[in-house]
Amino acid sequence: MVGGLHITPPARTVIDLARTGSLADAVAAADQALRRGLCSRDDLFDEIAVIPPHANGKVKTKFTAGFANALAMNGGESLSRLNMYRLNVAEPELQVAFQDTDGLIGYVDFYWKGRGGRGVIGEFDGKIKYGIDEELGREDRKNALWREKLREDRLRKTDDVARWTWAVASDPDRLGRELADHGIRPLRRNTWSLPPSPSTQSVSSPLTAPSHGGPASRAS
Repeated sequence: MVGGLHITPPARTVIDLARTGSLADAVAAADQALRRGLCSRDDLFDEIAVIPPHANGKVKTKFTAGFANALAMNGGESLSRLNMYRLNVAEPELQVAFQDTDGLIGYVDFYWKGRGGRGVIGEFDGKIKYGIDEELGREDRKNALWREKLREDRLRKTDDVARWTWAVASDPDRLGRELADHGIRPLRRNTWSLPPSPSTQSVSSPLTAPSHGGPASRAS
């Protein structure tokens, strides 16, 4: 009880969201719960274990617990990653550090290694990333954008860079086109690895992943 109100533990709250709400909201909540140390993946599966076998939403809860990743920085990255899974593109690495001769450039949201050549960096664009606060003065906002431009210039010397906004992250078709423009295309089968459920040793997906006969992603 907090402030006279009955509340549920973070893990229970995430699982309740997965059972009753949208999968996107559940994944975003699960990512942040893990990132902030509010609960562990085992805590999520412990909550799932007490749900009756044929209860509504149980498959979705297992997927959420297995798919959650503490490396997601914000809800936009969580939504982007979920739609990448839906699109059947290769699973990207998260929060990869990039350096050049001047030192650390920064950590990128998503990264697909190239096959013997340049890879692809994926960046979800949000004002918070650039330190852009609406309450900042005009010069401070301009400086934040300039710093981000210099960062991107350094990144583009090493790999291709794809950027997208909330509008694209929330639209799988638009996100798919953005990624395809940089050579990241659907695979013939889904290759994402999800941690196993302690009880079933597998995590089933509530999504119907498409099967494509087209060319594989440029990423290995």
